[in-house]
Amino acid sequence: MPYVLLALGLLFALTAANAYAPRRSPLLLAGSFFAGWLTIELAPHVLVAWAAATALAAAFGGLDGWAGWAGLVLALLGMAGVAATLAASRRTVVTLRESGAPLDLDPEGAPRYPLGHLIVPPLCLVPRRGVKVERNIVYREEGRLRLKVDVFRPDGERDAAGRTGGGLRPGLMQIHGGAWVIGDKREQGLPLLNHMALQGWVGFNVNYRLSPRATWPDHLVDLKHFVAWYKEHAEEYGADPDFLCVTGGSAGGHLTAMVALTANVPEFQPGFEDADTTVQGAVPFYGVYNFFEPGPWPRPMGDTRLLERMVVKRPFAEDREAYAKASPVTYIREDAPPFFVIHGSRDSLIPAAEARRFVERLREVSDSPVLYAEMKGAQHAFDVFPSYRTARVIEGVERYLTGLHRQYRQGRAPEVPGEVTRSLGEPTVG
Repeated sequence: MPYVLLALGLLFALTAANAYAPRRSPLLLAGSFFAGWLTIELAPHVLVAWAAATALAAAFGGLDGWAGWAGLVLALLGMAGVAATLAASRRTVVTLRESGAPLDLDPEGAPRYPLGHLIVPPLCLVPRRGVKVERNIVYREEGRLRLKVDVFRPDGERDAAGRTGGGLRPGLMQIHGGAWVIGDKREQGLPLLNHMALQGWVGFNVNYRLSPRATWPDHLVDLKHFVAWYKEHAEEYGADPDFLCVTGGSAGGHLTAMVALTANVPEFQPGFEDADTTVQGAVPFYGVYNFFEPGPWPRPMGDTRLLERMVVKRPFAEDREAYAKASPVTYIREDAPPFFVIHGSRDSLIPAAEARRFVERLREVSDSPVLYAEMKGAQHAFDVFPSYRTARVIEGVERYLTGLHRQYRQGRAPEVPGEVTRSLGEPTVG
């Protein structure tokens, strides 16, 4: 048993070390990411499990030899490292405030994220009380192609905060990630969409064609079809056809930025070039924004097997322009909608430097507010689990988007989000 405790200690210590310094080599990248992701974002659950395993091993004779004591020391060091990640997550509110997110908007009427979901993460898969979900609504049908969306909205005349609807509600489009090849609307964005519905929003969790069957820009074309569909059908779901924001993570973050920056670009709207595909705000999480220039990586993201063989399906060296056209940074413009870019500082799949350079270029050109929040200690896909960090980020995003909607209703151009805090107590919708 002492050697069992030693093995546990080594495992815990190495896992904690990986959470702080994930491996980026191609051979270890995937395993390192998943281990770090689970350790960081489920830190309280990991600590309880590790402490229980250590205590159990010690109780059955694990401390009867030097190996067991060494294992105990390593296990304690590993648990201390994981505990430190919890301390880092407590800086989330500070980070959001520093970014400019108006966390004090509607302080009395805004419900907090439920504690039960933080304790039992799978609860986020179940619609929260006060939220109605309509699933598998077809938004595009051509031949055998049927693309669907799930709609999240307040259940009844009032939302969970007790506010009466009384009018059309703001809409939010959620785009799932998965490297453009996997993923589904049933898996991502659920904590955010549930919370937004409780705050009076109508959320749309959208599916789109995936590679390798789909070839870029099929993914974006599908999402443009959804925006056009939304403007025609939003009122059927109580949403305002003239107000839609977009969000998504990873590949969904890339697509979020593309949807926001390529409004009404005919190349991405074949057969429906005259449709209005503008959106009023974008919140991309840990996205890729530049495929054709190196920076965070030794070589451009476009020069990878994933994109060359499965997504864009063109040799990067021979068609660099195709990768430039697939990059949000190419479409930065003065009249871009407001952006709130969110990334994790320990993202091992898409380094935070990718978000920083995108934000810098966007701020140089755009006339709209551009916020950036870099979550200290957060891995890629941190918001999939309803952790303390996720809860605070969701609350910050909701207040930011609520501010944009309030300015829209008042007929004002988007301003620095802090301005919206001057109108406390005003209903979110009405």
